[in-house]
Amino acid sequence: MTKGQLSGPSRWLVERCQRINFGSISFHVRRGEPDLGQPHSMVRTLKFAGGINGPRPEVASDDFELRSVHIALVEQLKELPDGTRVRVKISHGLPSASIDLLEDQQAA
Repeated sequence: MTKGQLSGPSRWLVERCQRINFGSISFHVRRGEPDLGQPHSMVRTLKFAGGINGPRPEVASDDFELRSVHIALVEQLKELPDGTRVRVKISHGLPSASIDLLEDQQAA
């Protein structure tokens, strides 16, 4: 599967991972994809001593073969109910092999 074969919201997510490079992104899920109509948040982790802190070079590519973690992330999002809020951790521009499900709790 290639980036060009993804829907707009899934392509947006792959590109955000590449732009963040190290950190995380949180967003709501709708119809199995990132809900671009809802606010999202990003955290960029800055590396010291020679770490690359800018976007990945691949972000400029219109199309490329997706890694297995990209495909696994897109497939996992399809399983989540609408309104689920998730956080995806990112390392070297790639999503981690797991996602965090975020839940708000009311004060006691």
